[in-house]
Amino acid sequence: MTATHHPSRMHWLPFIVAATFFMEYLDTTIIATALPQMAQAFKVGPNELSLGMTAYMLTLAVFIPISGWIADRLGSRTVFAWAIVIFTLASVLCGISSNVFEFTSARILQGMGGALMVPVGRLIVVRNTSKDKLMKAISTITWPAIVAPVVGPSLGGFITTYFSWHWIFLINVPFGIAALIAVISIVPNERGNQKRPLDMMGFFLSGLALTSLLYGTELASHTEVRLTEAILFIVAGLVLGILSYRHGMRREHPLLDYSTLQVKTFNVTVVAGSFTRIGIEAVPYLLPLLFQIGFGLSAFQSGLLLLASALGNLGMKMFTTRVLRRFGFRRVCLINVTIAGVFVLACGLLSASTPVALVLLTIFVYGLSRSMQFSTLATLAYADVTDAQKSAASTLWSVAQQMTIGMGIAFGALGLRIASYFSGGGSGGAYFSLTDFHWAFFLAGTLTLLSALGYRGLDKDAGNNLGGGIRAGSASGSSGR
Repeated sequence: MTATHHPSRMHWLPFIVAATFFMEYLDTTIIATALPQMAQAFKVGPNELSLGMTAYMLTLAVFIPISGWIADRLGSRTVFAWAIVIFTLASVLCGISSNVFEFTSARILQGMGGALMVPVGRLIVVRNTSKDKLMKAISTITWPAIVAPVVGPSLGGFITTYFSWHWIFLINVPFGIAALIAVISIVPNERGNQKRPLDMMGFFLSGLALTSLLYGTELASHTEVRLTEAILFIVAGLVLGILSYRHGMRREHPLLDYSTLQVKTFNVTVVAGSFTRIGIEAVPYLLPLLFQIGFGLSAFQSGLLLLASALGNLGMKMFTTRVLRRFGFRRVCLINVTIAGVFVLACGLLSASTPVALVLLTIFVYGLSRSMQFSTLATLAYADVTDAQKSAASTLWSVAQQMTIGMGIAFGALGLRIASYFSGGGSGGAYFSLTDFHWAFFLAGTLTLLSALGYRGLDKDAGNNLGGGIRAGSASGSSGR
């Protein structure tokens, strides 16, 4: 059964996909603020409930690599629609859970839906957008990943305080139903050109590698867990990742096709971009802790300050395409990542005596540069990828993105623990001094700045086929939003 898709409606595709992305990314970040109330309802400690968050993340790690193969075999619309159904149904099950087992089981199901929804949604947009319009389309589907981590904690706190934790999950239902109707009406059901056999060894290796890496980074963020335990999982994940790479390069139809990394623009956005994202993603983890532990602010006051970052993220979306068209991808990557690194370092210089206006300005500019860099990377990734490589590239990009979000949090946590250890607080202490935060931000900012070296390998005309770097007088008059 196939629904007719109307070409005149195809311009809605990026907005439909962006809506589902926002639902998934918001769900990932909003839950943290509800854990204490949920733990009380389930009559357990908050640490026991973190199992639900970990289970969700690990399910994503296992199933994201297989998403491209499933979409090629069953059709992108079919898989995307079922992913929305699974995610929405799992949201209801999370909302009506009465104990830890029910909640964790529902989160695993939700992780399966999310693992298919994001990479397949991105693939649908990339396959159905001409390269001259790809910059605008990618910009549209990127904003949820940029905004949700900043807005999530504040929104979660509001819902939990004034309603109940159940609504954090139940609000997904109307969005899910609306998205499903739109997908069935508009999205074409495309399959891959050839039926590839399922690479079971690749599935096994990539699943184990990502699970070990993400579980290790998760452990690193818990102060009560020994650091050596976390490092062992991370090292095991890296070793398995190398084995997965070697297997993929030898196989004719690998589950994760690493040959896409031979495309220079894609390679730079995945490899150098991963280091950039780890450095930048440490900040949403560190800032709320700095405000609450270092400054002594309440969770709500901390959330209000973080809205400056959200405004920066959203504000930059209006100018991203125009800036790229005016200055080109290479120059924007190099200059903007430097700005981002400097303002990550600047976050580490903040103290309780810093004027509020300066705190807000620092966070706002960090938000601007974060949005610009992430949008630039997400667009440039597909500049030189052929139609035949789009499915593989979308899957690998989703794997890298999911991994670096978790590793960014872990890098921030690791920075705090290392600083605390050398300042005499011990690596597992629950208390961190203001100096510890300064060092953690210094490490994150330094990593962000060092990642700029990776962008020097880009050609000066990289991304010009997407409209990047077009000089005034040609296509610069077109809409930049």
